[in-house]
Order: sequence, then C-alpha cells, then structure tokens
Amino acid sequence: MDKPIVAIVGKPNTGKSTLFNRISGKRIAIVDETPGTTRDRIYTNISWQGNRFILIDTGGLETGVATTISNKIHEQVETAISEADLILFLVDARDGITSVDQDIADILRRSGKMVLLVINKVENREMEIASAQFYQLGISDSIMISAYHNIGINELLDRIVTKLPESGTTTISTQSTSGIPRITLVGRPGVGKSLMLNTFLGESRSIVGETPGTTRDIINTTIKVGNQDVLLVDTAGVRRRGHLSRGIETYSVMRTMDAIKQSNVALLVIDATEPFTAQDLHVAGYIQEAYCGMIVLVNKWDLIEQHDTAQWMKAIRQRIKFLPRVPVLFVSAKTGDNTNLILPAAIKVFEDGNRRIPTTELNKIIEETLAKHPAPLKGSKQLKIYYGTQSAVSPPTFIFFVNDSKLLHFSYQRYLENQIREAFGYDGNPLRLIFRNRDRSK
Repeated sequence: MDKPIVAIVGKPNTGKSTLFNRISGKRIAIVDETPGTTRDRIYTNISWQGNRFILIDTGGLETGVATTISNKIHEQVETAISEADLILFLVDARDGITSVDQDIADILRRSGKMVLLVINKVENREMEIASAQFYQLGISDSIMISAYHNIGINELLDRIVTKLPESGTTTISTQSTSGIPRITLVGRPGVGKSLMLNTFLGESRSIVGETPGTTRDIINTTIKVGNQDVLLVDTAGVRRRGHLSRGIETYSVMRTMDAIKQSNVALLVIDATEPFTAQDLHVAGYIQEAYCGMIVLVNKWDLIEQHDTAQWMKAIRQRIKFLPRVPVLFVSAKTGDNTNLILPAAIKVFEDGNRRIPTTELNKIIEETLAKHPAPLKGSKQLKIYYGTQSAVSPPTFIFFVNDSKLLHFSYQRYLENQIREAFGYDGNPLRLIFRNRDRSK
C-alpha cells in the first residue's frame, strides 16, 4: 500500500524547511536566513501515532519572477502538488498577507487538492490576533504554529493524519532502504550530477541549471535496476574550502561528505572538457578516506572530438595512482551515451564489496605471496604472517596475525593488497588491511 503524501508549499523564507526538519526530527533540509534555500523537492518518511506518510519539502514559490532557476522551482512545486494527497500552505504571520500568498492560494484552489493553511511564526498573543487576516485567502481550514519554537507541531500532526486517506494516490516507493545499494553522485559543481540522476530516472527529480552549484540539498530516490532495488543520491558540488560561500554552501558540502560516508558506491562525475582538476582529486580523496566503493564517470564525452579511450585511460590511471583498479566509464548524461552501463557497474562494485573470501582460500594466496616475495628485513628482523582472515565486508576488511606489526613497510602492505586484488578482484572497492601481533606459541 502506498503511503499518503503531504507537501509543504509557500513563498520563500516562510519556514518550510524548518517545519520539515521539525516534523522529521532531524536536519534533512538546509535551513538558512537566505530566501530560496531549498530548490529541489525533498522527501522523508514520517510516522505519527501509528500513521505513516511521506512529507515533501519544496522550493519557495515566487510569482512574477522569471529567472531560469525560479521557473524550474515552479516546475518542482507543481510536481509536488500533483503528487500530494494533502498540501500544507505555509504563510508567515510576521509578514502578513502578501500578493505572493494570494497568488499561491489561487494556484492551490485550481489544483483541487485538500489544503491546510499553516500560519507559521505565531509566537505570542499579538501574532495570534494578527493571524486573523489570513482568512482573506479563502482557505477555512487553518492552524497556527511556530516551527522554530516547536509550538503547535503535535496539533498539526494530529490534523494531518485525520485528513489523510488510508493509501496515497501516487506510486512513490516507500520501502526500507536498508540492505540495498546506496549509490551517490559526487563531484565538483557543474559537472552534470543532477542531469545524470534525471537521466537514470527519466524525470526531472533534481533541478538542472547552467549555474554551477544548483543542487544544495541531498536528493534520495529509490529505483529498480533489473531485479535490484537501488537508492540513488544526488549531492551538492564540492568546491575547495577557500572557494566556499559561508552558510548554505558550507553546510551543503558537509552534508555531501556525510552522504559519501553512508554510501556503498560513489559515482565520481568529472567533466571531460576539464578532466581531473585538483578539485576532482580532492573529492576522490574524500571517497577514499570514507572507504567507499567508487566508479569514475567521465561525463560530457559527447563534447570530445577524439574518442581515444586507451589514451584517456592511461592519463586517468596516472592521475589516480592512489586509487587502483577503479572502473572508468565514458558517458554523456545529455545524450544518454553509455549511461545504461553505469548502474549495473555500480551494483557489481556493491556486490564485490559484500563478498566474503573463505579463510582457506585467503591463506593459500598469502602462502603463495610470501613464497614469491618474502617481507624485507628490517635490521635483522623480518615480518612473519601466520595467517589471515576476512573480518568484515563493505569495505572488505582483512586481519593478518603477525609476529611484529612494526616490521611492516607500507610498500609491502600495498604489495599484499595488490595480490589479494589479483586473486579476488574487488575492482572499485577499497580494502582495509589490519595487522595484529600474535605470539607464535599461542
């Protein structure tokens, strides 16, 4: 059964994202004093008194504004309205009724959807009296709250669940995302991450604009690839620290870093017209530090005249020596070229990262490795590896019991890792090797 959907709609800076975060109980949407902070529509699952529904946060509607971004925000809000079973029309008690509020009220009446007028920022008796003016909007069903001060939120939730149908009118997937691949699009601003997401989905799920940095929030969507459910995550572009704007953009980047840490596979999108800038390597380093699987997507391949993939692969491998055996795909989100290869490749990386190697097979490779190339001497002493075992997956983690871990040189650790990769693959996955001292007599 599909869950009912509730959409929060209103002009910029009325507190939509604050209300969204208050109801969800965690900071999902970015909140800032700057109007228009939320540009995309953000979804989360809500449970209240045994009732479940999906809550959507939307960008602020500005009637009469004709910029490209504002037009696309309108499209996103219209989509949210069409998906919703109930619309929370949020207005600002401090501002009073504005022409934008009146225009939005007209749009909502024409939609034919059930609307609850939510008067926000009502924090004292004076604001309660002033809120009477909003009845002029012609929406009789209303409630006064303060999202920031957590006033009236429980009453609002009670009103919401009494108005919702038993099942929703849409087909948005609401199943648990635990145990399915979490695949995240990452990269610097303007490389085409959101267009790539929309190409996967076949709809405008994220706003796509010519201005780098269009996506600010983390956008999650569950889709099916063959018989496999996949959670796709679009993130804000990551700039160098010195190029970050204060406030919103800094927090967006922090959220992107968190998204990488929570992911199974990161799709590092780079621009073929500006391949592997210092910032691309910086983002790749973040992914490596998070022990996250990775695929490199060379996007905008349609803009390259000479498609010498062998030469490109050689140059890429030179640039990312610290990331061995990472799959590289040459794609175009705009034309769709090779985009059908991306998610199956990401699922393969995910499956490999969750593969366990039997201890007997692992130790056979260790014995062969030591026979071919024993550990170098350190003074008069030499590292001895008694046996190894795989202790975890995602990332694949191997524990080696040795005579003295201080005798391990980083180059020999890299050699061991390469031998494990040669034997068992793990392309695109980081490997974690742990060396523990063990008395030989035990």
